[in-house]
Amino acid sequence: MTTLSPRFTQAVEYARIAHAGHFRKGTSIPYLYHLLGVASLVLEYGGSEDQAIAALLHDVLEDCGSGHEPSIRVQFGDAVARIVRDCTDGSAESKGRVRTDADRFADWVERKLLYVAHLATEDEASLLVSACDKLHNVRAILADLQGDAGPDVFERFTAGRLGTLQYYEALARLLLERADAENPRFRELAREFDRTVARIHELAGAQDRIPLGRNTLTR
Repeated sequence: MTTLSPRFTQAVEYARIAHAGHFRKGTSIPYLYHLLGVASLVLEYGGSEDQAIAALLHDVLEDCGSGHEPSIRVQFGDAVARIVRDCTDGSAESKGRVRTDADRFADWVERKLLYVAHLATEDEASLLVSACDKLHNVRAILADLQGDAGPDVFERFTAGRLGTLQYYEALARLLLERADAENPRFRELAREFDRTVARIHELAGAQDRIPLGRNTLTR
């Protein structure tokens, strides 16, 4: 049973301040909604307080800058800082250097391929947080596909419909591969992720579920 201490409340406040003015793609929903959602999933699937705190902070380096890493380490410890780093596929500084749409797309492909490869060997503590982050994302995409946005939801993403579908398919296959038979909670998480990705493909009219790869995606 996971018990939450004042550290968790402190992390909520850190995330609220760091992401002030940030919103979910294409919406007016404060970004904190996503962070709280991921933390809730971490707790639902048996995560520790450190993992739940890392879930709250998992996008700070990527969206707010790598300068936050020392502060996270001091305030929340090495274990949390390591998970946050593992969940980061690029810093705000590196993304800020990308100028053209073509360069942004190429940068996206490279970052996602590296992230998927990293996830294959990520330790279990970080893997749970990463998987919960992605599950919350695909559930949001599915809700938008079934709602007013419809297929236009893919216009919010750098890689559009094709790249987005292929990226989440690659993640679905990897999470199923990493689902340990002795860890039923993570196995169910991986299966739920796969079911959600399958439904997204169906609603998007995709004939095949093809994972992201250097030879499978063109702009």
